[in-house]
Amino acid sequence: MLYYSTNNSGLRISFEEATLKGMEVDGGLYMPTSIPQIDFSNFTSPININSVAIELAKCYIDDDELRSSLGNLYDFNAPLIQLDDNLYVLELFHGPTLAFKDFGALFLAKIYSTILRTNFRRANILVATSGDTGSAVANAFFKSPFVNVVLLYPNGKVSHLQEKQLTTFGENIFAIEVDGNFDDCQRLVKQAFADESLKSELFLTSANSINIARLLPQIAYYINSFLQLSIFDREVYFTVPSGNLGNLTAGLFAKFMGLPISKFIAAVNQNNSFETYLSTGQIINSEVIPTLSNAMDVGNPSNLARINNLYNFNLLKMKEDITPLSFSDDETLSMINTMYKKYNYTCCPHTAVGFLAHQKMIKHKTNKFVNVVLSTAHPAKFKETVEKSIDKKITLPEQLQLALTKEKKVINCDNKFNTFKKIIYKLF
Repeated sequence: MLYYSTNNSGLRISFEEATLKGMEVDGGLYMPTSIPQIDFSNFTSPININSVAIELAKCYIDDDELRSSLGNLYDFNAPLIQLDDNLYVLELFHGPTLAFKDFGALFLAKIYSTILRTNFRRANILVATSGDTGSAVANAFFKSPFVNVVLLYPNGKVSHLQEKQLTTFGENIFAIEVDGNFDDCQRLVKQAFADESLKSELFLTSANSINIARLLPQIAYYINSFLQLSIFDREVYFTVPSGNLGNLTAGLFAKFMGLPISKFIAAVNQNNSFETYLSTGQIINSEVIPTLSNAMDVGNPSNLARINNLYNFNLLKMKEDITPLSFSDDETLSMINTMYKKYNYTCCPHTAVGFLAHQKMIKHKTNKFVNVVLSTAHPAKFKETVEKSIDKKITLPEQLQLALTKEKKVINCDNKFNTFKKIIYKLF
């Protein structure tokens, strides 16, 4: 399997090259030259996330050593919980940092370690984070002899617990607090990759979902959950809380590989540029609005380029497969409360946006369908918001309690590239 760039369809590079480069200098994101089809007979019973990830690796990675490094990758699973006849929730927050980003980050760390150990190289990973990506990547690469990690996060726009997870590692993990929003952080990372001298001198690469090796493993939990459903008499929908569109893109990959998913619901907050794009065909880089579902506060989603390439820019076909729905903070708070009262189920704000989308679809659909809502983060990561909504104290998991005891280590930066560049040179 070779990979091309969304800005250069004639390019051909290996999976290893695509992983190490992260993205093209011209801003293009890497895509496989073809989408392999799934052979369901390869997924032996009992189905688990590790066996699915290994089968996926066979589809997208040619190198035997890289594939063999992925055995027993996850010591946690993604439980599928039925809440009523047509509603399931896929809990993706049972990893070490309590968010779905653990699936991609741990996969990427294994791949990087194998490549860099073989090549005797040390990489400097740049990560823009709106909350959960940074801590997942930091945890996966902490104390790695092959990698330094630089996390850029927006000042005042992540929860207190998220910030504690981001900023308390130290050693080879460097947290930079940017005076701006997530789009500013993402822009600084992309500008660094476009700076030839900086990238070549310091061997920069990425661990955001712009990196294809961060994105591909997320396909596994769509396949894993679908096979667990074993539903053949109704359509199956997946509702995906969406920001930078990496999670949605992984689901679309699964569909293009042959998984019979009938519909994706892209649940977004007030930062609804993707909803605007699907309705108008226009990419409007809107000012980011801070919301309670902060990991989805993205005005210019990077993975839209991949979705456009998957569909060959066919907006009509895209709209057949994807329904975007947006919701306010007030609606989000209300839904957290509703889910607790109706199902005794406690959810984070992002997952609540997903449940809102499900509720809206139920009102407008006449056909029978099953909806799987992706639960992207543990509710305790948003303790204040959730407790306010359900009027009850929630218990912090052990890893969050530990994070609260640690000292914050952070570098402050404005949103100017020259400032950021100087910091990077000073670090390395």
